[in-house]
Amino acid sequence: MLKGFKEFILRGNVVDLAVAVVIGTAFTAVVTALVKDLLTPLIAAIFGKHDFSALFFTANKSKFAYGDFINAVIQFVLVAAAIYFFVIVPVKKLTELRARRRAAGEEAEEADIPSDELLVLREIRDLLGAQRSA
Repeated sequence: MLKGFKEFILRGNVVDLAVAVVIGTAFTAVVTALVKDLLTPLIAAIFGKHDFSALFFTANKSKFAYGDFINAVIQFVLVAAAIYFFVIVPVKKLTELRARRRAAGEEAEEADIPSDELLVLREIRDLLGAQRSA
C-alpha cells in the first residue's frame, strides 16, 4: 500500500505539478504586491480614490455593497494587465526574436540564449528586489 503511494507521489507529473503550484503561489504574491503597492496607488493618484468598499445603495431595506465588486474588478484587471505586460509580452518578443534568428540561419549557442523560464525568474527576482528596496 505504501509502495503504491510512493510511486504515485514520485511520478514526474505529480512532482512537476507540485513545483508549478509553489512557483505559482510565489508569483501570485509578486504580482499582487505589484498591483497593490505600485499600480493601485497610481490609479488613486490619477482618479483620487482607490478604495470603493464604502460605496453601496439600499433597496427595500437591503444593502447592496457594489463598491467591493468594483474593487475586485479593478484588482482583476490590474493583475491581468501586470501578467500580460510583464510576462506574456516579453516572453512573446523573445520567442519571436529566437524564431527570426533561426529563420535567418544564425546559429546561436544554446548557452547564449536564456530560456523562457530563466527570463521569467529574472523578472521575478527584479520585482522582488524592487519591492524590498521600496
